[in-house]
Amino acid sequence: REDIDLMTRLNLQAYRFSVSWSRVMPEGRGRINDKGLAFYDRLVDGLLEKGIEPLCTLYHWDLPAALDDRGGWLNPDIADWFADYGQVLFEKFKGRVKTWGTINEPWVIVDGGYLHGALAPGHRSAFEAMIAGHNVLRAHGAAVKRFREVGEGQIGIVLNIEPKYPASDKPEDEAARKRAEAQMNRWFLDPLMGRGYPEELKDVYGEAYREFPQEDFDLIATPTDWMGLNWYTRSVPENAPDAWPVRARPVKQIQHAHTETGWEVYPPALTDTLVWLHEQTGGKLPLMVTENGSAWYDPPHAIDGRIHDPMRVEYLKNHLKALHDAIGKGVDIRGYMAWSLLDNLEWSLGYSKRFGITHVNFLTQERTIKDSGLLYAEVIRTHGAVLDTI
Repeated sequence: REDIDLMTRLNLQAYRFSVSWSRVMPEGRGRINDKGLAFYDRLVDGLLEKGIEPLCTLYHWDLPAALDDRGGWLNPDIADWFADYGQVLFEKFKGRVKTWGTINEPWVIVDGGYLHGALAPGHRSAFEAMIAGHNVLRAHGAAVKRFREVGEGQIGIVLNIEPKYPASDKPEDEAARKRAEAQMNRWFLDPLMGRGYPEELKDVYGEAYREFPQEDFDLIATPTDWMGLNWYTRSVPENAPDAWPVRARPVKQIQHAHTETGWEVYPPALTDTLVWLHEQTGGKLPLMVTENGSAWYDPPHAIDGRIHDPMRVEYLKNHLKALHDAIGKGVDIRGYMAWSLLDNLEWSLGYSKRFGITHVNFLTQERTIKDSGLLYAEVIRTHGAVLDTI
């Protein structure tokens, strides 16, 4: 309740959250945990009471351990398990949650969990990555299909896309750019748009590349209502034969600022990405920026009741202007959500990197709106007009 009150102070019109699969279905299928479901019931009702639209994402990387024991995303049955889980939520929140996302950042699930092993389950196999990626997409399609049968509202998927610019005009760097773009951006986007996997993926994965039946691709391309974009930075790859498996390595752009996570700050690339995504989807899908933000060093405690974060203020201001530029180029953008409302657990980075527009004292859990949060609230209050004055 306190955090929902915080949202009203920030003038939020919508709040995107994810549901923990294992909290609702501890074994991943079958038995429903009513107490877990009740938590989200209270959250949705609390948001609606304050006039804040809930946007619900079914899956943000937290696979039930019981399903991991059954092979996780390597098990083809997971598509049906995921649709069954989605149905529980679609029916529970029918009429209250009107905007749904199936899966958050499928590329991270697969690249981090099955290709490079940086995230759970920590595998490192191109063969597994191809299978897991395909099953993630099948699960998305199965959930969308189930939503059409029992749900109400609009549904989409959330992709993280990092635009690729070649490090030079050398042909080998342009080829590296294409491989990197195919592996990160088009691996999941192309089949969602009914195009199957990009040809460059065969070059990336070689003998690990798999062919799949057309009926799978028909399921994956089940039409959706919107597409979410999580966006943080760009990449400038050069040819690197020793960089497995893409054979491309990003070149650091030292002329620009970099965040605490080492990501280059380059707002024009957000405009480029939105225009590119608009073109790749044929202009048929409304887009929503579902995550955009930056980690910087923040003071550990409030000073005179304030948390000053000038670098995040600049990042937010300039990326919102880049968003406006994309709208001016004809891109249909229906929403923007800063990452993140609160300083939080950033997966393998723990609590060391703070993305929040609200500071959290992790010892006391006290919340303090940062200067970036005050700007965000004013942007919403003025419908962006304040950006013309700063």
